[in-house]
Amino acid sequence: MNSRRIVITGLGAVTPLGNSVPELWAGLQSGRSGVGPVTHFDASQLKTRIAAEVRNFQVPAQIKPKKAQRLDRSALFAITASLEAWHDANLNNSQIDPFETGVIIGSAHGGETTAVQEMKRLLLSDRSRVSPFLTPKMLSNMASAQVAMLLGLHGPNFAVSSACATGSHAIGEAAELIKRGDAQIMLCGGTDACLTPLTFHGDEALGSLSSHNDSPHEASRPFDAHRDGFVLGEGAGVMVLEDLAHALARHAHIYCELKGYAATSDASHETRPVADGTSAARAITRALVKADLSRHHIDAVFAHATGTIAGDRAEALALKLALGDVIPSIPTTAIKSMLGHMLGAAGAVQAIAVVKSLQAQMLPPTINYSVPDPECDLAVVSNQARSMRLRNVLSNSFGFGGHNACLIFSLLE
Repeated sequence: MNSRRIVITGLGAVTPLGNSVPELWAGLQSGRSGVGPVTHFDASQLKTRIAAEVRNFQVPAQIKPKKAQRLDRSALFAITASLEAWHDANLNNSQIDPFETGVIIGSAHGGETTAVQEMKRLLLSDRSRVSPFLTPKMLSNMASAQVAMLLGLHGPNFAVSSACATGSHAIGEAAELIKRGDAQIMLCGGTDACLTPLTFHGDEALGSLSSHNDSPHEASRPFDAHRDGFVLGEGAGVMVLEDLAHALARHAHIYCELKGYAATSDASHETRPVADGTSAARAITRALVKADLSRHHIDAVFAHATGTIAGDRAEALALKLALGDVIPSIPTTAIKSMLGHMLGAAGAVQAIAVVKSLQAQMLPPTINYSVPDPECDLAVVSNQARSMRLRNVLSNSFGFGGHNACLIFSLLE
């Protein structure tokens, strides 16, 4: 087994609870919902008219107005989160080898906002006004590429795309790059900004969205018996991963260690998870093996838990299969109850929440949890944050297409 150890030295986020990690963490601790009425477009004819939107977003000063026009909203989110993580890690180009520093920032929908806007022009026969930057703005890899351009990073650079598991896959694969010696530092995570009529109509047709329009803050209800689907969200999460020896040599502040990562596939259906949770359970157990931990070492679980009937039940079964007799005593929380489902960014923002939980020795709550689903009989951290001893925390991400990614974060020993 590779002896390189991977630590987290920087965090950055743009979310429905705030556009920085301190704002995100304050919102999570207080159990505040980021869900409200859709304002990005006229949603009055839709069945679902609520979303977890990023509000009061400001383009970073490092991005000039002319450059910003060439970037999709998803790329701007990723750049903003990356700059926060970069500064949080106290990095600068004079102290790094740019060829040993890379970026993996993934996206589920890429530049969908741009694609929808430009398609509208084509449908109106206004071809002369189609942007020459249409193609680069809508590519899924462009967030990762733009971060590298801005920071002058010449190491490994690409995107992964695995729907709702994207952010976790990006973090896990970035860690593997460092472990095999292809980089010393990686910025990694996920971004999405696809609160468009296209995505709403598509997910509405699937029957996967909550329609609690009259009480948006109560709409996202993971594991609750009255849940009726997920709430679409947007944003970005980026963290700096670093080889432990490199971090120690530059006297970096170390949050914690990324101890384990594993991925599997359901290979079953486009949108539905395998009902018995077997493939997801295998990802959890493999992550434990790679982390050299047993199920008895897991102190808490951050569940993927989107608020769909089938998804939450399949995850509960996966946790029971993987963690066995200890799962009834392991506190489990679901932060999508506050953030909605940020799609490609979800796993990365959740990973940031895990890191902050380890630092604070506190778990954020699952809000809107009032009537437990007997088929999701987990030790849910309901409605209020909980102080507790945390050393090893599991984070699950599962995506359309059957993509499963599991991360284990641990306090550095």
